[in-house]
Amino acid sequence: MNNKSHIIEVWGDLACFTRPEMKVERFSYPVITPSAARGIFDAIYWEGIRDDQGMRPYFHWQIELIEVLTMPRYIALRRNEVKDKVPSDRTIKAWMEGREQPEPLWADGGKDELGTDQKGRTQRQTMALKNARYRLTARIIPKSKFSSQEHLNKFNSMFERRAKQGKCFQQPFFGCSEFPAFFEYAQPNDATVQTAPFDQHIGWMLYDVFDLRCDIVKDDKPFITLFDATVRNGVLEVPLFESNDVRRPERGQM
Repeated sequence: MNNKSHIIEVWGDLACFTRPEMKVERFSYPVITPSAARGIFDAIYWEGIRDDQGMRPYFHWQIELIEVLTMPRYIALRRNEVKDKVPSDRTIKAWMEGREQPEPLWADGGKDELGTDQKGRTQRQTMALKNARYRLTARIIPKSKFSSQEHLNKFNSMFERRAKQGKCFQQPFFGCSEFPAFFEYAQPNDATVQTAPFDQHIGWMLYDVFDLRCDIVKDDKPFITLFDATVRNGVLEVPLFESNDVRRPERGQM
């Protein structure tokens, strides 16, 4: 089956790809994670259909290569973060249809059962990256029901058209939604592009928080996968999700 890879160049003023071992204060990896890179491709083009069992994606993005175009530079920030989580899609839909009363997320001014004022926010120290810029290479991996060459050609042409026109379903971001990322479609073998002289063995790096192999995506627990990452001459090669280089838990252990 003929499949092609797509390259986009992405950049932003700030980025934070939080290391999972930093539980209290956010500390970014020196480069973008495959999970965050996949999220940028998803924001430009992704398709699926929802039914009673959950979301059925037509395909998932396989990140192949991450090229670092600027040297990682850290900046210390103190940010207010909301403690509560956004409700589920079903709850928000019920609010929109008037079947349930909306409940706001209080940054300040909420009260507990005893009537005591509460703060719904917390201040956290963040070690973020500044002026991040990458070239990301990825290709579409179709699900079994959409694996024909006709479907694959459609998916590839849709993404290429949208990326070249700067279209996206939502604003891509670098790790945190308040750090927007901007993109443009890039050409392979561009001689004007030089990677940063950056070499580092990062160690175990977050690969993704979802099981990309699933044909049905449900609102269940995260499926954390890791891989041993090494950046050589500004290039991070990402193994296939199905390969033995990716450390994944047994499905029942999460």
